[in-house]
Amino acid sequence: MNKHFDLDRDTASPASAATPPAALTRRTLLKASAAAGVLMLSVELPGTAAAATTAKPGGVATRDASHDAATALNAMVQVGPGDTVTLVMPRVEMGQGTYTALSQLIAEELEVDPTRVTLQHAPADDKRYGNPALGAQVTGGSTSMATAWLPMRQAGAAARTLLIQAAATQWGVAPGACRAENGRVVHPDTGRVLSYGDLASAAARLPVPALDQLTLKDPRDFRYVGQPLLRLDAPAKVEGRAQFGIDVRIPGMLIAAVAASPYFGGKVKSVDTAAARRVRGVRQVLNLGDLVAVLADHNGAARKGLAAAKIQWDTGPAASYSTATMEAELEAASHREGATARTQGDVAAARSKGARTLEAIYQQPLMAHAAMEPMNCTVRLSRDRCEVWTGTQVPTRAQAAAAEAAGLKPEQVEIHNQYLGGGFGRRLDADVVPQAVRIAKAARVPVKVVWSREEDLQHDVYRPYHYNRLSATLDAQGHPVVWQHRVTGSSIMARFAPAFFKDNIDGDAIRDAAGPYDFANLQIQYVRQEPPAGLTTGWWRGVGHMQNAFPVECFLDELAHETRQDPLQLRLKLLGKHPRAQHVLKLLADKAQWGAPAPAGQGRGLALTQAFGTYAAQVTDVAVAADGTVRVLRVVTVVDCGMVVTPSTVEAQVQGGNVFGLSAALFGNITVKDGRIEQSNFHDFRVMRMNEVPVMETHIVPSAEAPTGIGEIATVLSAPSVVNAVFAATGRRVRKLPLDPETLRA
Repeated sequence: MNKHFDLDRDTASPASAATPPAALTRRTLLKASAAAGVLMLSVELPGTAAAATTAKPGGVATRDASHDAATALNAMVQVGPGDTVTLVMPRVEMGQGTYTALSQLIAEELEVDPTRVTLQHAPADDKRYGNPALGAQVTGGSTSMATAWLPMRQAGAAARTLLIQAAATQWGVAPGACRAENGRVVHPDTGRVLSYGDLASAAARLPVPALDQLTLKDPRDFRYVGQPLLRLDAPAKVEGRAQFGIDVRIPGMLIAAVAASPYFGGKVKSVDTAAARRVRGVRQVLNLGDLVAVLADHNGAARKGLAAAKIQWDTGPAASYSTATMEAELEAASHREGATARTQGDVAAARSKGARTLEAIYQQPLMAHAAMEPMNCTVRLSRDRCEVWTGTQVPTRAQAAAAEAAGLKPEQVEIHNQYLGGGFGRRLDADVVPQAVRIAKAARVPVKVVWSREEDLQHDVYRPYHYNRLSATLDAQGHPVVWQHRVTGSSIMARFAPAFFKDNIDGDAIRDAAGPYDFANLQIQYVRQEPPAGLTTGWWRGVGHMQNAFPVECFLDELAHETRQDPLQLRLKLLGKHPRAQHVLKLLADKAQWGAPAPAGQGRGLALTQAFGTYAAQVTDVAVAADGTVRVLRVVTVVDCGMVVTPSTVEAQVQGGNVFGLSAALFGNITVKDGRIEQSNFHDFRVMRMNEVPVMETHIVPSAEAPTGIGEIATVLSAPSVVNAVFAATGRRVRKLPLDPETLRA
C-alpha cells in the first residue's frame, strides 16, 4: 500500500487518536526569561521545524534548513504585573472558536479564569509558531485542537509550577505545601496568599522543569475544559471593537478598488483614466497590465472611479473555454489508467470470480468559498521594509509572497494578522497580498485593497471539479468484495506544495476514496487534469474527505439498494475494524429514529466519515415537492471527536458546517462561459436563507481520547446524506451536484 503525505492530513489515526505526536513523547524543554518582571514561557516541539516548509509565490514549497528543531517554539504564555495572563496565539481565529478553546487549556492548568486570558496574534514565524501537524505556521486541516491539546496544557502547568515554587521559596516552605487557585498561590497552613503578578518576576528567574517533570491535571478535576464557555471574542465582535482585516486604517493610506481581468490569462486592453480621475476623491489610477486599481480617499470614490474607468479587456488565450469544455476534458481523462495510489488484495482475480459488478460516475462542480469578509490587504512599503495588515491562515506564506513582490527578504516583511471574517480554506492562499504590494509599490503610498463581492467571487481559488468513476464487484450474497475508485481532477497539492505531489498522485484528492470501510480487494487511482491557467483551484472546507464522501457514501447506498440491504447495516458489516465508527452509527440510528418509516414525499438519508481523526455520521430528512424542490427538514449528527474542550463550539461548528455543506449540495455551482466565471454575487451563487435552515441535532459521544478535528466534519457529510435522502423520497439517484429540481419533478 502506498502512502502519500499532504499538508492537510489527518491529525490522528483511529488507532492512535489518544497518542500525542511523537515529538511530545520525548523530553522537551520549556524556556523562561525575565523581562520587565514578566514570566514568559514557550513550549518547544522538536520535529516541528524539521517538517517546516517556506512557501514562495507561485506555489513552490521548500524546506528551510535554518529551522533547527531544537529551538522550535510553538506557543508563548506571559504572566505579568497586574495578574495579566497573555497568550500569543499560534493559530488564527476565523469563527471556529480556537481562541476560546486554547485559552481554556492554558487557564485549566494555570488555575485562572479563562476570561482573564488576553490574546495576541502571533507574528509570522514558522520556527516558533509552526503547526506540528502541517510543518508550517498554518491554521487548517482541523488541526488546531489536536496539536494544541498537550502543548497548551504543558505551558499552563509549567507556569503554575514556577509560580508555586517562587511563592514557596519566598515563604520558606515546600512547594508541595502550596497550591494554585484563581490566579493566586495559597499556603493553606498559614493562610498566606500571593498573586501571580506579585510572583511573575521571581518565577521567571527559576530553572524551568522539563515536560516529563510536570504534573498535568486529571481530566476528572477539570473546571473549565468541557464546559460550554461563552466565546471570549464574542463581546468585541458584537460591540464592533474586534478588528478584521477589512477594518484596518493606517495614517496616510488610500483605498484601492481593484478590477483584475475576469478572463483567464486576460490583459487590460484600454482604460479611461481621465474619466476615473474626474470622480471626486480619486487620487490615482493604475494600469498594471493584468489589473486596474483606482486609489481614492474613501471606498465610495474608489468604486465610482473604477466604474467610470470603463475597462476593456483582452479575452486571453482561453476565451472559448466553458464548463462543457471542462466536463468533456475530465470525462476523456477519466478513461486513462491513472496513477495507482492504493492497492489491496487481487482486484483482477476477485472481479473475475464475482457474481456481478456495478459501476457509477459521480461529479462535483467548481465551488467558491464566498466568505462574509471579502479578500483585503493593507500595505505600507518603504525602501527596506514592508508592513502588511491582513487576515490570513498562512502568515509565513503571506510574508514570503509580500517579500517577493516587494523585492525584499522575508525578514524585512512584518505581517500584522487580524481576525478573519471566514476562512474555509480560501485564506490558505495569500494571492491578495502580492497584489496589494504591487499596487502600493506603484502608488508610492500606503494602500488598502478591498475586493468587491464580484471580484471576490470571480477570482476565488476554487474547489476543484472532480469526476469520479466507481466500480464494485459483489459476491453471491451481495457483499462487496472489490472496490475501485478513480478520481480525476485538478491537483491542489501540485500547486500549493509540490514537494508532496509524488508519483503523479495528489494525496488529498484520493483521501478517503474508499471511506473507512474494509474491502478485501481495493484499487484507488488518480488522474490529474488541469483547467487553463488563471482558473486556480485550492482548498475548500472538508478538503479531500469532503470531495470523496459524496461519491463513496452515495455509491455505497446504491450497493445497499441493489442488494436489498439496509444502508446502515451494510456499513456496520464493513466497519469491523472500527468499533468507534460502529458505535457512532448505532447511536445515530437511535437518535434519528432510523428504522421509522418516513411520511409520503419524504426520505431519510445516511452518511458516515472518519476524517481529521474524528468519527461522525449523519441522518438527513428531506421533503421533495412535486416541482422537484428539495427542502431539508432535519439533520441529526453524531460525532466522536475525543475529549471536548468547548461543547457549545462543537455544536456550533456542526451547525455551521451543515449550512455550508447543504448550501453547496442544494445550490452551489461555479460555471464557466467564454473563458470567465459566470457568477458574480449571491443572486446567482445561492446560499441557504434563514428560513431554509433545518432543525439540527448534535450528539457528542463522551470520550477520554485526545481531541480531534471538528470544524469540517459536517460539511463532509452534508452532500451524501441529503442526496441519499432524496433517493429514499423519490427513487431517483442523483450523481451530479448541485441538486437539480428539473430532474426531480414528479
